[in-house]
Amino acid sequence: MPEGWKAEDKRPAVIFFFGGGWNSGSPEQFAPQCKHLASKGLIAMTADYRVKSRHGTTAKACIADARDAMIWVRKNATKLGIAPNRLAAGGGSAGGHIAACLGCIDPPAKETLSSRPNALFLFNPACVLAPLDDKQAFPKERIKQLKVRMGTNPKNLSPAHHTSKDDPPTIVFHGTADPTVPYATAVTFTQRLKAAGVRCELMSYEGAKHGFFNPRGGNDSVMRKTLKQLDAFLISLNWIEDMSQSRKQESKN
Repeated sequence: MPEGWKAEDKRPAVIFFFGGGWNSGSPEQFAPQCKHLASKGLIAMTADYRVKSRHGTTAKACIADARDAMIWVRKNATKLGIAPNRLAAGGGSAGGHIAACLGCIDPPAKETLSSRPNALFLFNPACVLAPLDDKQAFPKERIKQLKVRMGTNPKNLSPAHHTSKDDPPTIVFHGTADPTVPYATAVTFTQRLKAAGVRCELMSYEGAKHGFFNPRGGNDSVMRKTLKQLDAFLISLNWIEDMSQSRKQESKN
């Protein structure tokens, strides 16, 4: 919890979903980002969800669990000191895909509380899971593999195929040399959100590969750079205060 937290607070919040190809992974992945955002006043959480290696499930179950997590937080917003209309979803790779699905794909009609986030923080997310037009090269074998991993037609769970004016403001972090989730897919997703009238900022990392934002060998310099950019995004949403401006104002007084 942030310093000075009280149950009566109405703070912005975020739920992060870990990566791992819908097959594995740990909620601990985004613990550093949570600690940083808590220092900025957010209530930051990581969520567990079912994965294939431990539960024999497909991505459909991952997304269903993520929706349940969003609804649980909104249902308990008063206890948690959270503003339910300032709840973001974030994640990396498959976790970024899950978060993007929450933001772009309409939730089930039976939801009594909305699972749609108010902002998206996406780190090399998988957002294009099927061809967007007949001319686009998309290997049939890849579609077959994704159908098995998704548990449905990949198009049904492809965020880029479901973008609309109702999607939340989004920031995407992606490496240009990513061999797992091609950088071009991040460009396409960003373009489609912008075409729908949705704010989307793509933060490109030249030469960076998949998972570039994770601390490696004790080096967290790239992660800190992404967090600085995320801070600027949050300031622009009025979710956190621009402390540099506050300091400037204090020095004038």
